Amino acid sequence: MVTIEWTEISTEDLKEIFDFIADDSIRYAAITSTKIYQKVQLVAQNPYVGRMVPELNEKSIREVIEGNYRVVYRIKNPNLVNILRVLHSARLLSIKELGS
Repeated sequence: MVTIEWTEISTEDLKEIFDFIADDSIRYAAITSTKIYQKVQLVAQNPYVGRMVPELNEKSIREVIEGNYRVVYRIKNPNLVNILRVLHSARLLSIKELGS
């Protein structure tokens, strides 16, 4: 199992997602956030579970999809993964948006 570190921007992304959904349903916002965290736990068990981000084509930057959201992460080394962003899946991603 690798260590997961959330970047400041990724935690802000998750908070914004929660707040947006909570405007309509706090219950659904909590369910969505929990599912995203559970998906990250899969990454902790196997960092290569996600696919390479198509827009970037870098082996160390990968993503997993949960519902309508992309969890973008970087494999820093065999023991550490950084969660870089949590974005709506309709958005294209640029390297500048990763903040790293």
